[in-house]
Amino acid sequence: AATAAAALGPPLPSRRSRRSLQRGSRPPSPRDHGARPPTGARPGAAAVSGAGAADFAAKAPVRKERVFETRLGAGRAAARGQTRASSRPRGLPGQGGFQNLSIRLTPDESKERLGKIVDRIDSDGDGFVTTEELKVWIKRVQKRYIYDNVAKVWKDYDRDKDDRISWEEYKQATYGYYLGNPAEFSDTSDHHTFKKMLPRDERRFKAADLDGDLTATREEFTAFLHPEEFEHMKEIVVLETLEDIDKNGDGFVDQDEYIADMFSHEENGPEPDWVLSEREQFDEFRDLNKDGKLDKDEIRHWILPQDYDHAQAEARHLVYESDKNKDEKLTKEEILENWNMFVGSQATNYGEDLTKNHDEL
Repeated sequence: AATAAAALGPPLPSRRSRRSLQRGSRPPSPRDHGARPPTGARPGAAAVSGAGAADFAAKAPVRKERVFETRLGAGRAAARGQTRASSRPRGLPGQGGFQNLSIRLTPDESKERLGKIVDRIDSDGDGFVTTEELKVWIKRVQKRYIYDNVAKVWKDYDRDKDDRISWEEYKQATYGYYLGNPAEFSDTSDHHTFKKMLPRDERRFKAADLDGDLTATREEFTAFLHPEEFEHMKEIVVLETLEDIDKNGDGFVDQDEYIADMFSHEENGPEPDWVLSEREQFDEFRDLNKDGKLDKDEIRHWILPQDYDHAQAEARHLVYESDKNKDEKLTKEEILENWNMFVGSQATNYGEDLTKNHDEL
């Protein structure tokens, strides 16, 4: 057990602590009910193939992932007359291979394409993939995803094509229909959502706007969309987390609020073991001053741990699970034998990179 723990590295933070590194197809905001698998997460249903996948899903407890939502969520997209874009990966590995809205891959085709990615990960070309090479690659994938994401949505907001996005441009693109037709939303839940999110977006935009001109450069807009990646935005991440979970408005997160953020009770039934484990985590590791609640500093320690490297943790896990001969490095054959896990990990951008051309990686 000790050897396994050492190979895996430090325990993964809970779902909420991984929240800060989610990668939605739109900028992050609260109440995500369909976000990407977290960086560093152990593979779950996405990595289970064939008949086992159905059994896995059927036995899984009711669990809410605390992650950033796509900023253009259901309500906002409706206000713009759009269909909500899912931030989940378009395909998942399984018995039928990888399936995408525009491409279908058999298992053999998936393995072939994964093999080409493995060649890129093996940076020194020695025929082995080390934990360090995997970590470097995962960080590269993370960074590419973020900047690709910004590039894809940039034209939606830069309406005057001056290569900058003003707060007014963003507000009109996101909330324009709502602001122009408030009567249509007066009796809907979207009205409350818009009323809450508009000032919150403005606060985040101003925090990202370092020169204070209410106009974002590409780098500033990237900080707005992905605040968890920028040091000067960390306080916003902490504040938004507190606001999301603190249901009684006392400025703290108590244990019940912490649990309610990730678990829905069904007819007052018993809590599954993982919930009991999370309660213990709260008491032993989250609530540092043992006052029964989390303040901003404790929330920051929870969701933005300074001594935790998500890419390193995922790389260690992938190596540990795939290293058949326990030499602490992987051959291409070992990776392809465990291809489901790699396709369900950030090493392949959760399978999306299997659909890309070589020069896009």
